[in-house]
Amino acid sequence: MDIPTLSVAMSQANTVDQYNIAMLAKTLDTVEESGAMMIKMMEQSVNPHLGQNIDITV
Repeated sequence: MDIPTLSVAMSQANTVDQYNIAMLAKTLDTVEESGAMMIKMMEQSVNPHLGQNIDITV
């Protein structure tokens, strides 16, 4: 294999690695956000009827 071909192959591999790292970071952000939403839903499930009824006297 000659040097220019090897250089192009290494550059392409580096680009793919950078893309994969960026996608992994985005996935991690999404998982963290989903976890936070899950915690919020679990906290609300302790008192599921809180805030659903209003007492009004006229």
